[in-house]
Amino acid sequence: MTSAVRVQLGEDGADAERADQLAGYLRRELIERGLSDVKALPAGEAPPGSRGFDAATAGGLLVTLGKSADGLRSVVAAAREWLSRGGRVKRTVRLEIDGDVLELSEASLSDQDKLVDLFVSRHSAP
Repeated sequence: MTSAVRVQLGEDGADAERADQLAGYLRRELIERGLSDVKALPAGEAPPGSRGFDAATAGGLLVTLGKSADGLRSVVAAAREWLSRGGRVKRTVRLEIDGDVLELSEASLSDQDKLVDLFVSRHSAP
């Protein structure tokens, strides 16, 4: 099983500060679920010629998973709950493991269930 999942949150009309605030809420929730290694998603390498810095992608998290599918299921469950709390504001959540992406936004709960099951099964140990 892959060891980390990249989580990117989005909300219509949200600026970088709001996106970071939302990611902070989800980070705390993931830690409460027992996932202890949850960090801000790095923005990537610094541009050439610039001084080194540790920038983060607004609204992004990097979650290191355990060896079972339970960690991934916890991330997905927390992300779906976060998505459902958006009310009338359109929210999106994007999960990525080794280039494999699951993006949820306005899919029905039934469709989300199918997509999540497929995504988790592809990244679970046999």
